[in-house]
Amino acid sequence: MSDTPIKVILVDDHPLVLDGIRARLEDEPGISVVGEACNGQQAVDKARELKPDVMLMDVSMPVMNGFEATRELRQSCPEVRVLILSMHDNREYILQLIQSGASGYILKDVSSEEMVKAIETVHQGGTYFSSGASQTLFSRFDEPVSAAQDSGVLTRRELTVLKLLAEGRNNKEIARELDISVRTVETHRQNIKSKLNIQTAAGLVRYAIEHNLVQIS
Repeated sequence: MSDTPIKVILVDDHPLVLDGIRARLEDEPGISVVGEACNGQQAVDKARELKPDVMLMDVSMPVMNGFEATRELRQSCPEVRVLILSMHDNREYILQLIQSGASGYILKDVSSEEMVKAIETVHQGGTYFSSGASQTLFSRFDEPVSAAQDSGVLTRRELTVLKLLAEGRNNKEIARELDISVRTVETHRQNIKSKLNIQTAAGLVRYAIEHNLVQIS
């Protein structure tokens, strides 16, 4: 972990929620809340001005909602990681936000420790789903026939690693599940990125969903 705090902007249209989130994060030495916004348009403007590392953002907001803001940030501030914090445990919400460019989705009932872990994970280039969001989105894993499998682009082991990455697992968890070394997981991950020409974790998640590597039921 770098000694430089992760710069975070909080985005929610309820002042009490903003105050509560700020209070939960203010004692974290590795995180610095550098700004707040009450709608998506303000969030985009603040991102351009303050250049945060992570945007912790609600979905339902006036002027510009979380979907629109995420898409705009993906275009205008691609270096900013968007982490959605929402009360909506809804598959379509989660899926649409991932496809819009969000790097993670956590529910508002998560603990402070999990919120911090989510911020750190997306800042490091990973994806993060809280347990409730993960259960909603990835409710069934099958061995579907997919374009990726048919084409032979990825090996069977690479497909397995990609599925686990899409589920939100980190390298250590994948290594443990597959009984391989972390270095081997990292090699598979780099091979997957190279073969698919996708360099971000969020992009790999979108690919897995769009090619039916993850079944959503």
